[in-house]
Amino acid sequence: MESFAIAAAQINWNGGQRITLKAGDTATCTVLRPGQLYGIFIYNSAQNDNNAAVSVVWSNSQPPASITVPGTTANAGQASLGFVSGTDTQTISVSLPSNSGIAQVEIWLGSTSMPTNTSGLTNSPLQANGEQYPFNKYTRYYAVPPSKWMNLTIASKTTQFISCQFREAKATVFVVNETSNGLLAGQVTNIGPAAQQPGAVTITATQIQSISYNMQGDGTQYVWMDADSQQNSQSASIALQSL
Repeated sequence: MESFAIAAAQINWNGGQRITLKAGDTATCTVLRPGQLYGIFIYNSAQNDNNAAVSVVWSNSQPPASITVPGTTANAGQASLGFVSGTDTQTISVSLPSNSGIAQVEIWLGSTSMPTNTSGLTNSPLQANGEQYPFNKYTRYYAVPPSKWMNLTIASKTTQFISCQFREAKATVFVVNETSNGLLAGQVTNIGPAAQQPGAVTITATQIQSISYNMQGDGTQYVWMDADSQQNSQSASIALQSL
């Protein structure tokens, strides 16, 4: 009986766009910029409870980083996050090994400049009017706050909610309404020396239903991206208020 192998895909990922990887597929981005921190958002989308082991190649002289994305049914899992700096590498490749079977993941890049191709994501300015905007899965907000005091609030009334804030060379992972489980083991992976520097990636968690902090704009861009499941994002909101 004749068998047919499924051809592996080599995907141009220079737009950082939302794509699906199956076993044997590799997505490559060659336009990372020095001084900017990037987040690789990885969701298990195989609709089964098989874990997916994703490889991230960022250096010829260092072994690939491995990120295990827990299996989930009904596409209900949270994102696994890999952070890498353009100071360490201009090029990254993200792949699912060919022996991954029925594993499948959805990925995209996040930063103050990525993705440039926002197909499949909702990309909106965050208005500084104090209004609570829905913070759904596949959502990216951006703003350049003025040089004055502002207040940012991320809230989730009924579920734990995970999101990520980017500012050039830094990222903050916010965990609102944290459960006893908190972030899952291996859910955040810092790849390369710059991403592993103290202060490059910060995790801020609270057991209450919101995180609120005062900030001052300095002419640079802020970006906020959902890193949770659709079900955990249903009551989540984000608000920016001018003080």
